[in-house]
Amino acid sequence: MSNLVKKFGLPRLIILIFLLSTYIIAPFVGISIKAAFSDTMVRFGMNAILVLSLMPMIESGAGLNFGMPLGVEAGLLGSLISLQLELTGFLGFVVAILIGIVFACIFGWAYGTVLNKVKGGEMMIATYIGFSSVAFMCIMWLVLPFTKADMIWAYGGSGLRTTISVESYWKDVLNNIFGSISNFIPVGEIIFFIILTFIMWIFFRTRAGLSMSAVGKNEKFAQATGIDADRGRKKSVIISTVLAAIGIVVYQQSFGFIQLYLAPFNMAFPAIAAILIGGASVNKVTVWHVVIGTFLFQGILTMTPTVVNAIIKTDMSETIRIIVSNGMILYALTRKGGGARG
Repeated sequence: MSNLVKKFGLPRLIILIFLLSTYIIAPFVGISIKAAFSDTMVRFGMNAILVLSLMPMIESGAGLNFGMPLGVEAGLLGSLISLQLELTGFLGFVVAILIGIVFACIFGWAYGTVLNKVKGGEMMIATYIGFSSVAFMCIMWLVLPFTKADMIWAYGGSGLRTTISVESYWKDVLNNIFGSISNFIPVGEIIFFIILTFIMWIFFRTRAGLSMSAVGKNEKFAQATGIDADRGRKKSVIISTVLAAIGIVVYQQSFGFIQLYLAPFNMAFPAIAAILIGGASVNKVTVWHVVIGTFLFQGILTMTPTVVNAIIKTDMSETIRIIVSNGMILYALTRKGGGARG
């Protein structure tokens, strides 16, 4: 038993027990278990790909991707262009992803080039790049030539709104693929995540993926065997940026809105907290760390405010959500060896 606890990680076990206890308490305070689990799975589907996007950079030794907002901005550009072209349904969703991938490749290449110049300080520089990209795009959202009436400010006739609805374009296109069952579990989103996860699993078993992992484990040894370390790291940054762009489009189709300006500012922190709580470290990660961490983080974030509100009979959901999410982020970021260790 002690070996199992050690392998799974005591912190993760405590978080899991706490999450299960909220599900047990829920029926006694008037909360439907079905609705509660459904909310958790919806949030899991919305955020899982964003967490998955951290995996390539960790594997290559480039550290935790605090520059994720750069990939998010690429996905936002793809989504906005799709809306400007008035594309709806699955076509609009796919076009948003494809255009986002193009921008993500460009942004990722530049981002990777910078990180190769600052080896040893990647996470600090990545944080700066992420924050500065959000600030720069705040200006661009005001000057880019978008003209659709439901996207721009009504009183000025130019500049994008802070929040833009995708309700009449491609909201829930993944969620509704399997009909009524998607009202309970977002099957389409989860299958899409599984497909991307499988592609990642396959990739890290190819020559390029193994080379990338070798650079992350021991860069000098990898170079001695003829592997181009800088090239491998740059590839990992591009892949991470592309996955972040895809992830934000999936997030939007479930959420129903495109959020601009300062909305992407802190998106990296919950994703990083989730993968660390799942058991990853700054140089070691698996797909299971992504899955377990996302479920635990989003489960706690969903259930704690709901159960506490029902117990105290007062709406403090947003306050509790901020306390819980920031508490888990702070805890996860202090786990140098990953969330699996105390």
